[in-house]
Order: sequence, then structure tokens, then C-alpha cells
Amino acid sequence: MRDKVVVVTGASGGVGRAVVRELGAEGAKVALIARGEAGLAGAAVDVGAEGGTGKVFAADVSDYDQVRAAAQQAEAELGPIDVWINIAFTTVFAPFLQITPEEYERETKVTYLGYVWGTRVALELMKPRDKGAIVQAGSALAYRSIPLQSAYCGAKHAISGFTESVRTELLAEDSGVKITMVQLPALNTPQFDWGLNRMRRHAQPVPPIYQPEVAARAIVHAAEHPERKEYWVGGMTAATIMGQRAVPALLDRYLARTGVKSQLTSDKAPTGISNLWEPADEDKDYGAHGGFDRRSHSRSVQVWLSQHRRLVAAAALGAAAVAGVGLSRR
Repeated sequence: MRDKVVVVTGASGGVGRAVVRELGAEGAKVALIARGEAGLAGAAVDVGAEGGTGKVFAADVSDYDQVRAAAQQAEAELGPIDVWINIAFTTVFAPFLQITPEEYERETKVTYLGYVWGTRVALELMKPRDKGAIVQAGSALAYRSIPLQSAYCGAKHAISGFTESVRTELLAEDSGVKITMVQLPALNTPQFDWGLNRMRRHAQPVPPIYQPEVAARAIVHAAEHPERKEYWVGGMTAATIMGQRAVPALLDRYLARTGVKSQLTSDKAPTGISNLWEPADEDKDYGAHGGFDRRSHSRSVQVWLSQHRRLVAAAALGAAAVAGVGLSRR
């Protein structure tokens, strides 16, 4: 990624913040798109400290014109965009009927249309050059929805369907532009501090929880190897996707019993902060991590397995062959 121009939406905090640090360490030129002034400033410092170049281009991803203007400015200052990474989103933790129509529409615009507009702008710039990569930060919830997050789950499902459609169009055109998706697990990010929460208890990621750097390494790897349809991060992501394929009705019943409780904690009270309408990190830099460091994993064996599946398959075939020879000699 050295000297590559990379756009990252949602760059000011959480997974986006961890991604821009990873890109900085690889010497990339990173265009930082988000709303929060303090968070963006901190992200630019992080990229520079890691050895890259970070430039701030404030924009609300729910507005196509703002995204387009930010991209044009990024190309003017940094050069042609090589990679576009969509991460920006917002969340509402509440039962469906406790979310107002305006709130539901706002979350959908940010979390779904933000990816649509980012992808559109990226393609408008990349297709004439016939090269480039687009990475969509997804979620296990793009396959398996859970209670309290109907708007987020709906948006992630929509992103998956949208991305598949765009991928088939690019393949049909034999385009040099690639698009891939990275399905992520529960992560220790500020999402749970600044997501709109209508519950009486503080929101938490559904364990097992991973640090955002796990996701960041996987997303940057996907940007370097965008030929794959998608990558899965975390053993629970793989188990969730496979379980949804095999026993979806059973998961419905299981989540009806456990899904609400597993997303709430009594360790601390809700913050009362929300970034739905205004950025939570306008005056305060939240960084990449949330409040669950002690319970979060910094590594995932499954990520390595996902990235090296051909090697794993070859090793498995080799082991089976050796076992077969041993049995025949008996």
C-alpha cells in the first residue's frame, strides 16, 4: 500500500481509525472522511505518526454531493484514488417500534446509502482508469439479524445485496476495478458509547469481542487482495454465517431468548450520547477503542485461515493423503 491513495469513510473513530493507522504504517496516502473535527484531527496525526500521509476531508456520507466533493478534493491534493474503503455507520439500540421514522431513515441513509454513495463516487473515478479496489466493511449481521438493531441489520443486509449486484456488473464488463466485502465480528469500538441507546442498560458487543485492530488488518489485507468475493473475520462470524445457512429457524428461537440480554451490560450506565444527527467526536477524540479492552481479543486464528484458505486446503489434502497411505499399508 506504500504511496497508494486510499479513501476511508468513518475514519475518525472505531474500525476506521484502526484502519487508517494500519494504512499509515504501510506508507499510504490516506484521505480521511468523517464528520467529527476532533476525531479527524486525531486520525490525521495517527497516520503521520505511523509513517503515512493523512489529509482530512470532512463530509456526511449520507449526502452524495458531499462525498463527491470530498473525493474530488482528495484527488486534487493526493492524486488518483487507488482504494476506497467504506466503514462509516451509525447505530440505534432499541426495539423497532421505539425507533422513530426519522431516526430509522437517518440510520439507513448513513449506514446503507453512505456505502452506496461512496461506491458510486469510487466507480465514477476508477472505471475510466480501469483500475482500483473498493472494500466494504460488513458484519456477521449482514447474514444473521439480531434484536435491538433492526435498522443496522437491515442496512448491512442491503449493503451485501448491493455489493453483489455491483460485483456482477463489474465482472460482466471485465472491469479492472474490484470490489470485496469483509464480514466483521463484535468489536470493541466507541459504537457502544455513542450509538443512540433507548435501553436502560449500557450497550455492549455480543461476546466474543475483538479489538478493532483485528478488523483493520483484515480490511487492509482485503484492499491488497480484492479479488475474493468476501472475507470472514473471527470464529463467531464464520459460525454465525454457517449456522444461518444450516438452521436459521433455530437461530431465531435462540436469539429470541438470548439476543437482548447479550447486548446489554450492568457494568455502567448508558452514556446518553448519540452520533445519529451530530458527530459525537466534534470536540472529543474517542479514538479506535471502546470500553471493553479487558474482554477483547487482539488476535484471531480464523482471520489467518480465511486469508490462506488455499494453503489450508492443500495441507488438509496432504494430511488426508498421508493418512490414506498409512491405512493402505495396514
